[in-house]
Amino acid sequence: MSEPTTQPETVPDAADHERVLVIIPTYNELENLPLIAGRVRAAVPQVDILVADDNSPDGTGDLADRLAAADPQLHVLHRQGKEGLGAAYLAGFAWGLERGYDVLVEMDADGSHSPEQLPRLLAGLADADLVLGSRWVAGGSVVNWPTSRKILSRGGNLWTRMALGIPLHDATGGYRAFRRETLLGLGLDDVASAGYCFQVDLAWRALKAGFRVVEVPITFVEREYGVSKMSQRIVVEALLLTTLWGVRHRASQLRGLTGRRREPAVTR
Repeated sequence: MSEPTTQPETVPDAADHERVLVIIPTYNELENLPLIAGRVRAAVPQVDILVADDNSPDGTGDLADRLAAADPQLHVLHRQGKEGLGAAYLAGFAWGLERGYDVLVEMDADGSHSPEQLPRLLAGLADADLVLGSRWVAGGSVVNWPTSRKILSRGGNLWTRMALGIPLHDATGGYRAFRRETLLGLGLDDVASAGYCFQVDLAWRALKAGFRVVEVPITFVEREYGVSKMSQRIVVEALLLTTLWGVRHRASQLRGLTGRRREPAVTR
């Protein structure tokens, strides 16, 4: 099994000339936040960090303020309450787009997304509009997961690929880098999905809009501190919603084909 990357990879030259914002949503991540923020700063010093805190009762938001006071490249977005991962990222995207960032990155606060592999995602943007960190392509791996969770994740992604007809192996993963033009072209104002489904929704929107989406291998590491927000119920609900999207999409395509067939020939 692959071990987590501990040494930062080479940062692509292009990243030196682009403003990159790493968005880290938090809810009760008091132990993890200083660790992940420090690793981001060590791995890619030039990027900015936005902590989007959902009014964590454990004081994560207050800690984020203290970290920001000591680091001008770390910012904090205080939200009113826990509204889910999707809502936190949408708020973070809006914050970053308003301030002119060229690249916006999703990253978990719990250390499962290795900051040392962030240069790999940024390098992928040389030939893409959206880069997904993938656990299930060649070179990707997970650490400290039981077999049952691996089967659930692989199976969920296989079902998503079949239901939506997309070529992605890890559409549910949450470590990804967007170009600002990509986010502006996704119609974020009408995104209502959250959590597990949110990641699928944005990747699918990008593909339908004609953006180039690529996957790069990452090592996903299960958290050491705190409690995971993921559950089997969340996954099942997401797969049911994904199936509904796929059925509606195919029905829409079929209606379009039927309508074109019924159009009368034009006589000149």
